Amino acid sequence: MKKYFELFKSFFKIGAFTLGGGYAMVSLIQKEVVENKKWVKKEEFVDMLALAQASPGPLAVNTAVFVGYKTAGVPGSIATALGTIAPSFMIIIAIAVFFIGIQNEPAVIRIFKGLRPAVVALISAPVYSMAKNAKVNRKTIIIPIIATVLVAFLDVSPIYIILAAAIAGIIYINKWGGKEK
Repeated sequence: MKKYFELFKSFFKIGAFTLGGGYAMVSLIQKEVVENKKWVKKEEFVDMLALAQASPGPLAVNTAVFVGYKTAGVPGSIATALGTIAPSFMIIIAIAVFFIGIQNEPAVIRIFKGLRPAVVALISAPVYSMAKNAKVNRKTIIIPIIATVLVAFLDVSPIYIILAAAIAGIIYINKWGGKEK
């Protein structure tokens, strides 16, 4: 029971103190589960993150479920999912109650304009960390660049990018055994 509470508490803390959604939470989740608690190895975390991104649903919750399951099975995944969701749910309820009356106030508008650059930074940090952990280098940097251009500027669905990457990975492993030539 103590393990489940520890999982819930860790993910509740992450959920309570992160602005910007799932991508902004990634670096905090990684720090907590890989570095602080050592529940997951760095390589496992990158794999879980890739799987979480390819799965339907919110990235942070999917990642939490994978970490919880690896750490403590189904009850662990429930604890981490609830820990991740609970703070957002409570904050959204509180905001909904109070925000309706003040949403057009100049101070509130300025606060949200000020938060936007911070959220971009919170999303950028895990991107850099993921690139390092995924061993993106000078030879492979073209892959995320092409994927970004296709999704951001040419409106290609990320699903097609994921499928193409999976197929390319299968071909690469079958043809070269995963070793660079």
